[in-house]
Amino acid sequence: MSLGKKEIPLQKFLNFEVDSITPIHIKTSLKSMFNDFKQLTKVGLSISVVFTSITGYLLGAETIDYTIVLLLAIGGYLMVGASNAFNQVIEKDIDSLMQRTKNRPLPAGRMTVTTALIIAIVFTIVGIGILYSINPKCALFGAISIFLYTSAYTPLKAVTPLAVFVGAIPGAIPFMLGWVAATGEFGIEAGFLFLIQFFWQFPHFWAIGWLQFEEYNKAGLHMLPMDKKDKGAIVQIIFYTCIMILMSVAPVLKVTGNLYIYPITAVIILLLGILMLYYAFQLYKSEENTDARKLMLASVFYITIVPIIYVVDKFLH
Repeated sequence: MSLGKKEIPLQKFLNFEVDSITPIHIKTSLKSMFNDFKQLTKVGLSISVVFTSITGYLLGAETIDYTIVLLLAIGGYLMVGASNAFNQVIEKDIDSLMQRTKNRPLPAGRMTVTTALIIAIVFTIVGIGILYSINPKCALFGAISIFLYTSAYTPLKAVTPLAVFVGAIPGAIPFMLGWVAATGEFGIEAGFLFLIQFFWQFPHFWAIGWLQFEEYNKAGLHMLPMDKKDKGAIVQIIFYTCIMILMSVAPVLKVTGNLYIYPITAVIILLLGILMLYYAFQLYKSEENTDARKLMLASVFYITIVPIIYVVDKFLH
């Protein structure tokens, strides 16, 4: 029986006609689907979150169980991927208004909402199950992270600048999640790891908010304090950067339970924090996007290097 030009679900999904199928078409379509999958789940961001979780695990573990490390990596990746997929489903129309996001799979029409939801739901169920196999607290924090990110932070962005504070909660879970995976407990140590990443998010995301202010404003998203691109917003960036630095060096004072760092480690972290402050003050002076970009990059460097420094310090004890 000849199919002729009639479309069937598979060919519609792959976006070519049955009678024109060639190995090149299949290869191109599969590559396109994989790229869309990476965009939907934000693979780069997911991997960075997994990295932070693993450093938290290394800080809390007395001995390294590589099975748990693997489960934490997979479960953490699925949790972040699910959150990102749900986020893009909810913000499909908003994403179509911004240059930075209009080519994502959903607003560009390359993926259906149903497909994205299936991916998000499967990732959620499997991810929570994997985290539960480590311990129930890990699964609980993973579920809280997805719920707050998708049900509170994402819709609140279109309502109030306070959305950034709400979003900072799920965003701060990965570092301490690793500690909970290692110990099965949420104590003062995990709390401080949470606070470091919690306060870090304000200078980081407000720097992004500064860079993307016009696009966010056009789309109706509130990503800067008081919805203003002014010195008042930068003062808050400086304030929260200072708190982040204090949280980061606090373990040197032996006030964070089993989480302790050497004085030299605290000095190194302090210098990294001062680097962020320098760029924040430069932004205050210039109010230019170039300095906001430097601050954003400095914040990424900070949250990448500080967990590594913590781990190195631990293994030097």
